[in-house]
Amino acid sequence: MSALLLWVGVALLGGVGAVARFLLSTAVARRSEGWFPSGTLAVNLSGTALLGLLAGAALHGDALTLVGGGLIGSYTTFSTWMLDSERLAEHHSDRALLVNLAGSLLLGLAAVALGRALGGAL
Repeated sequence: MSALLLWVGVALLGGVGAVARFLLSTAVARRSEGWFPSGTLAVNLSGTALLGLLAGAALHGDALTLVGGGLIGSYTTFSTWMLDSERLAEHHSDRALLVNLAGSLLLGLAAVALGRALGGAL
């Protein structure tokens, strides 16, 4: 695949990933209507599970760049996780902040391990 075509594909899949992130995050947040940023958590956990699946399936080369970098890279969101954490800190929600930071990290590691195991079984 030519480099130009690869980067066009990354850009297009990046757009798809960003829209999917918005749709899932919004749907989850509407259902939870709570103090916790559950939409961001749902997006990041599903994204880490998918990245683990790609790693377990040994996806590589252009396919990994397209799916891992383009689609899933724009789907997951570190910056929103940190912004949500900052907002929890501003509102003195120490428990929620701890759950958001530590819970997201630990659950994310578990999700990537699960995805990797599933991908390896394929």
